[in-house]
Amino acid sequence: MNYKRITLLCGHYGSGKTNLAVNMALDLSKDHEKVVIADLDIVNPYFRTIDSAEDLREAGVKLVVSSYANSNVDIPALPQEMYSLVDDRSLTCIVDVGGDDRGAYALGRIAGAIREENDYDMFLVINRYRPLTPDAESTLEIMHEIEAAASLKFTGIINNSNLAAETEPETVLASVPYAEEVSRLSGLPLVMTGAEKNVADQLKGKIDNVFPLHLQKRPV
Repeated sequence: MNYKRITLLCGHYGSGKTNLAVNMALDLSKDHEKVVIADLDIVNPYFRTIDSAEDLREAGVKLVVSSYANSNVDIPALPQEMYSLVDDRSLTCIVDVGGDDRGAYALGRIAGAIREENDYDMFLVINRYRPLTPDAESTLEIMHEIEAAASLKFTGIINNSNLAAETEPETVLASVPYAEEVSRLSGLPLVMTGAEKNVADQLKGKIDNVFPLHLQKRPV
């Protein structure tokens, strides 16, 4: 995958943004020296970038986490380190924006600088198997809410449809028509499909641009 300097991952709760963000950061670290992963997810207590802190540190990836994680603050202030994402253009950044529009409001505070530099992608991470995004129309509603909150437009779609540990190759294959419909209705390209590595290996030749994922462990 060809990364822009800043990659923003947004989507509905439980779409798998955080695990995707961690895997992207580790992938980036293979070819880039100054990689940062920033976590703006303030509502999801189950999967957080900080749970992969050791793996990220070993790969030389800097982790920036909001002090408001798991708080009840609706529109959190950004920690000073977050502004380095736009101030220091020597960094290559992956940003886990968080669920729906809440995390996107915080992103909106640096949106102007991101637009001005114009070296970013903002990907809508979709999961057909989440209760509130079972079809393209409901997914697009969330997409528009996020765009309004973030003051940024999406540039592409990542199909990350999964059923966690129960995901089989057929699970991912069954989500392809949904992802293609989201792409058609939104006018955005379907950039890639994320799948756990063993599943991804079985999808070779069946789906284009499969990104193999090493899954985070759920914190105890």
